Amino acid sequence: MNSRRRSSQTRQMLREGLSYRFTRAVVRKPGGNVVNGLRTVQRDPPDVELFQYEHDRYVEVLRQVGLCVDVLPPLEDFPDSVFIEDTALCLPEGVIILRPGATSRAGEAGETARALADLGHATKQIDTSGTVDGGDILVTDSMILIGLSHRTNKPGFDALKQVLDHWGYTVQAVQTPENVLHFKSDCSLLDSETVLSTSRLSAASCFSTFKVLTVPSGEEAAANSIRVNDKVLVPAGFPATADLIDKENYAVEIVPTSQAALLDGGLSCMSLRIK
Repeated sequence: MNSRRRSSQTRQMLREGLSYRFTRAVVRKPGGNVVNGLRTVQRDPPDVELFQYEHDRYVEVLRQVGLCVDVLPPLEDFPDSVFIEDTALCLPEGVIILRPGATSRAGEAGETARALADLGHATKQIDTSGTVDGGDILVTDSMILIGLSHRTNKPGFDALKQVLDHWGYTVQAVQTPENVLHFKSDCSLLDSETVLSTSRLSAASCFSTFKVLTVPSGEEAAANSIRVNDKVLVPAGFPATADLIDKENYAVEIVPTSQAALLDGGLSCMSLRIK
């Protein structure tokens, strides 16, 4: 298929709302080494058994909303490998293998590439010495927003944009708020025209064409919810945000993430969702 025809098909798929419609997911189970995972604020380490329980519940919910889920084994050499989204970007054209920004996570992308190849997914490497985390990438129906952060730098953005330009996507760089780990720590997509956002990000120019729902004060972590098919998965412990989304007539599913949160993780980063 030539690039012009592929770009036309990509734009058509975006108009059809495929940015939140998925058929498969790939997750990686947390290992015993998850207690050594990275965190920007010093907190108690996660409880391994509780993390595994919450991860099992997460997988159960993904299956309930219609996804076929492939569960990969833990990687004991990589404490943060449960947060698999940071290693790849999944689009209809294929899977782009990324370059995580944390030094301790550098080898995770290769492990993800091998696992996806074994599962039959086409993968493509980006050519860069820069870094880019999947947690900084928000795919919408009209554009792909990439947050520049402590984990995603300009060379990484430029290399990823080169691939996405070739595939016909509109790509925009945005600035992740100071002291926020990832762009999607503070926002998520609810539908083709609506985003959920923290107040510190809601006024950003990148959201000027969207309706923005702002999470209530004190519940900023709930901005990392995820729309999967006909449900919005919302982390447990944020009732005001769940009520806000429910009143906008979205179907809400509450998912426990207390242990992932201890490592600055959330709902979006624990899976690769595939169209």
